[in-house]
Amino acid sequence: MSKVNVVCPHCLKINAIPVKDSYSKANCGSCKKSLLDTTPIELNEINFDHIIVNSEIPVIVDFWAPWCGPCKMFAPIFTQVAQKYPLKALFVKVNTEVEQTLSRKFSIMSIPTLIVYKNGIEKKRVSGALDPLRLSNLVNESL
Repeated sequence: MSKVNVVCPHCLKINAIPVKDSYSKANCGSCKKSLLDTTPIELNEINFDHIIVNSEIPVIVDFWAPWCGPCKMFAPIFTQVAQKYPLKALFVKVNTEVEQTLSRKFSIMSIPTLIVYKNGIEKKRVSGALDPLRLSNLVNESL
């Protein structure tokens, strides 16, 4: 059976899990918490590369800021759509106000900006808030 590496959303340890169409249960080998948690993870300069490089599932990064109106409107959509992709895609957020080095590194010029990574490589970039259907389509293109 083939396996895929996923990063635990709780302790950030790498887990090799069997590839399945759906999962009823999957726990981290280290912290024992559920790998099915779809709550977007807040990334920073310390853990960003670890997550992007070690996730073999697509990583959807939302670059946002707390003062940004469209970012505030988009946040619940991002969280809602994430719930549809447990162990299929990892949804993460980067606060550009706090993580200015990451913003510069990835040339974030407007927010929200979404970047889709697969196997550590940027595959797609979209600026502006998306509705649930467009965000789902973006994720589905990357699976």
